Amino acid sequence: MTSTALLTDHYELTMLQAALRSGAAGRRCVFEVFARRLAEGRRYGVVAGTGRLVEAVHEFRFGDAEIQRLREADVVDGQTLDYLSGYSFTGNISGYAEGECYFPGSPLLIVEGTFAESVLLETVLLSILNHDSAIASAASRMTNAAGGRPCIEMGSRRTHEWAAVAAARAAYIAGFATTSNLEAGRTHGIPTGGTSAHAFTLVHDDERTAFQAQVASMGSGTTLLIDTYDVEAAVSLAVEVAGVGLGAVRLDSGDLLVQAREVRAQLDGLGATGTRIIVTSDLDEHAIAALAAAPVDGYGVGTSLVTGSGAATAGLVYKLVAREDHSGNLVDVAKQSKDKATVGGRKWALRRLNASGQAEAEVIGTGLMPAPDSHTRPLLVELIRDGKIVAEADLDPLVAARTRYRQSLAELPPRALQLSRGDPVIGTIYQREASLIRPDRRPRLP
Repeated sequence: MTSTALLTDHYELTMLQAALRSGAAGRRCVFEVFARRLAEGRRYGVVAGTGRLVEAVHEFRFGDAEIQRLREADVVDGQTLDYLSGYSFTGNISGYAEGECYFPGSPLLIVEGTFAESVLLETVLLSILNHDSAIASAASRMTNAAGGRPCIEMGSRRTHEWAAVAAARAAYIAGFATTSNLEAGRTHGIPTGGTSAHAFTLVHDDERTAFQAQVASMGSGTTLLIDTYDVEAAVSLAVEVAGVGLGAVRLDSGDLLVQAREVRAQLDGLGATGTRIIVTSDLDEHAIAALAAAPVDGYGVGTSLVTGSGAATAGLVYKLVAREDHSGNLVDVAKQSKDKATVGGRKWALRRLNASGQAEAEVIGTGLMPAPDSHTRPLLVELIRDGKIVAEADLDPLVAARTRYRQSLAELPPRALQLSRGDPVIGTIYQREASLIRPDRRPRLP
């Protein structure tokens, strides 16, 4: 097992040390992960990373190597090192399931345990959820702009090597069909694909030799890259070499809208009516949408996807919302600082639906959750109980997440799919008993 314990910030451990001295370390606490707002102009977000997160909690252990490092660096004192050497999370974690859409204030994760064991998890939990949810949210905009045409994740060369694996997983949840990343295929079972780059054409004496070599190796169903030299000449040559059964051609430069139309007409004129056209070249959701009327059959997306298409983080925070008092009771706590106020208390969350099953509001409350009915849907699911991962009933969690994503997105009002800047497509309402709090503020609940 590879420890995730040092994937954290220094101050998590110094807080622990001080809490051990004050006696607060053993206090029962509730932490919550939420976003104060969505990325600018976005209308919804998509949860991803939960499956990776529970594994990271399971592997959050301070072995001999981790303890030695902390001792040598004089990060914390001996008492704290003794605590860490026996650390394992024994509490409970619930949250939104992967693939679920979320909104400002949605309690994406609720962590319950002692202060000591819960505060240590902050950084690693946020690292995973912030990255993966940002990628999934961007991927969702891209797959929706694609209108049913497949999207291929191919951003490995534009990000950290392990972030690339996580990005492929998050994109797959939000509807991407395949990835170019082989480690993502091995680790997560995501379908992989790819054929050749311009270097393959350039290493051969001419384009004909390159095409012949690729077809001989991969068959006529392969995808030939046709923009190394002259696109029109390459299309004719591709069909000549592979025949009218050529699988696909790829365009990676130029005016993709114009070129796709010209290539389609040329392929059809040569009898290759079944040959698909795949386009790449720094695509994002807006570029994909602009190609909606083009005869394009698939999109390869790299840089924009793995950087969240302008929102590289989901902006999630991890805040203490309840703690045990000196009488053993759990009391609500909240920040009241300007522009960063929080709502105290352990939350429940429901999505309110109209008679047609369309989402109307995100209803979040403390205290006793109302019994769900035909017009509400509970959003929190159990992830970890008493430190143990709650087993998924589905044999393939990623398949379940992809299905959940489609269902959650279909529940939103149609304007959720607009790419123009806008407010969250449904509002967030905070409720305690009969009290309602408007979604544009997060004051402390009484």
